Amino acid sequence: MNTSQRSESIETLGKSKMFQEYERAYSKVTNLPIAIRPMESWKLPFHGKPKENSWCVMMAGKSRTCGVCLEVQVQLANSAQDRPRCMTCAYGLCEMAVPIKLGSETIGFLQTGQSMFQKPNEATFHRAVRKAQEMGIDLDAKKARETFFNTPVVSEEKMESLSGLLSIFADHLSMKSNQIAVQTANVEPKVITCARKFIAEHQNERLSLGQVAKSVNMSKFYFCKVFKQATGINFSHYVMRVRTERARNLLLNPNLHVSEIAYEAGFQSLSQFNRMFKRTLGQSPTVYRSYLWKEA
Repeated sequence: MNTSQRSESIETLGKSKMFQEYERAYSKVTNLPIAIRPMESWKLPFHGKPKENSWCVMMAGKSRTCGVCLEVQVQLANSAQDRPRCMTCAYGLCEMAVPIKLGSETIGFLQTGQSMFQKPNEATFHRAVRKAQEMGIDLDAKKARETFFNTPVVSEEKMESLSGLLSIFADHLSMKSNQIAVQTANVEPKVITCARKFIAEHQNERLSLGQVAKSVNMSKFYFCKVFKQATGINFSHYVMRVRTERARNLLLNPNLHVSEIAYEAGFQSLSQFNRMFKRTLGQSPTVYRSYLWKEA
């Protein structure tokens, strides 16, 4: 896939209802901006976005400091080709990028940041001001102080948790990008559409590859091959993602016990649910739920 095709795919994802709904919810809960950006970009990803950091707006307003910020974006993109990476700029602000893939190829990034690991203090503020002054930027002292000290603070532990959440959503976006690609080419077999529907309708039951293949009158071997070509992931991974996403939504309901959620989402045991949920999100369902309500 060439640069133009990658950028077009990322632009389509950014306009999707899926991303726009997630963007609103994520920014509201975390007070952080989030953006989808292509592999090659000469624009700052959060420019004009809700929750854009005011200090970054000041720096982006000057060509020299804007150029430095763009260099950081290039470094971040280069380091996040295969896994989530976090990078801190010269002013002490952190941004994180998570790769979005089309098949096995990274086509862009889900990016969040413009936060600090620790609460800013006089020392960190004066260091940031000196850095700006070294580049010939004359700052309004009062405005600079206000914007710098209003930067959101996200601990390294919490940033790691956010990394897990963003990785899950990046996987969903990757699936969406595969769907868009095959739909654009008008090559997604009708049987795959029917298989998706069957999985969605029976996700809380025991589901096997043979059962789903039979529902669309295909052999297991051929169905497995066609399904992965259409979705970008294998059957078992897809089912796990569907169930985990269902469980994630159910955990928002404080009246449901974790065991109830496990079976409602289609997991066959509580231990299986805990194991698969932690493998996917990096934390147990109980910890994940407490984090959601703490943030809300």
